[in-house]
Amino acid sequence: MKVLVTGANGFTGQHLVKTLVGKGFEVIATSRNESKLPSYSNLNYYNIDLTDVRNVENLFDSTRPDAVIHTAAMSKPDECAANPELCTANNIQATQYLLSAATKAGTNHFVYLSTDFIFGEGGPHDEEDVPAPLNFYGASKLEAEALVNAASLNTTIVRPVFMYGPVWENLRPSFIQWVAGKLQNGEPIKVVTDQARTPTYIGDLCWGIRKIINEQVPGTFHLAGKDIVSPYDMAVAVAKHLNLPLDLIEPVTASTFPEPVKRAQRSGLKIDKAVSILGYAPHSFAEALQKCFE
Repeated sequence: MKVLVTGANGFTGQHLVKTLVGKGFEVIATSRNESKLPSYSNLNYYNIDLTDVRNVENLFDSTRPDAVIHTAAMSKPDECAANPELCTANNIQATQYLLSAATKAGTNHFVYLSTDFIFGEGGPHDEEDVPAPLNFYGASKLEAEALVNAASLNTTIVRPVFMYGPVWENLRPSFIQWVAGKLQNGEPIKVVTDQARTPTYIGDLCWGIRKIINEQVPGTFHLAGKDIVSPYDMAVAVAKHLNLPLDLIEPVTASTFPEPVKRAQRSGLKIDKAVSILGYAPHSFAEALQKCFE
């Protein structure tokens, strides 16, 4: 199967490319700027701007992918609020261009990576909960979801939460590496206790997406962790796992870090549907930490 992965230089994109090429897929990777990916024999990389419709059409004309995994997005809520036009171009218009080009090219399956930010408070949420985004980023992803659902090809929406996992050269660190790096350098950190999440181990997300494209499963699925934890809980677990000083971690509330846009305090996603239909069996946070720091 030939699979197009957008946002391939990002954290999720790089992990997906590594997983897919390791399983024998032919991967077409796209992102802006030069490739940050390791060298793989069954990988072709294209440096393109997805907000340029001609670029997108030319890409599909030349590659004809069987499936698309669309991870590229403007994903920082504060930046989206500060520049809503750019956010709209990257998160909504680019998605429409990809859907239209995929339809014309006869692509069999389109997988869209969304976010728990489409919901408001009161998590963890299941797939049927009513969306109520608290900021422009969440609203843009919800509008893109509507485009995906309206498309005339087989589509799947995948929603993860606060992703983390192992890193390598040219791959930005996730939250757990940030914690480890600060503590290893003897730097104190302040981490919030009053936000609840169901963080997603990237290995579990990649497993779920591969299952979805292998079996062309349509619909919406939450691919998150099974543990409800706060960032403070995560930081303490990292410190204990790596035998780093706990006294450098200061518990604080979210009010310590005033932010331009509103975020949910109790978020997270329920995974019952993915467990039932896909056989999704995510690692516990403790198990995933072991894999991240092997």
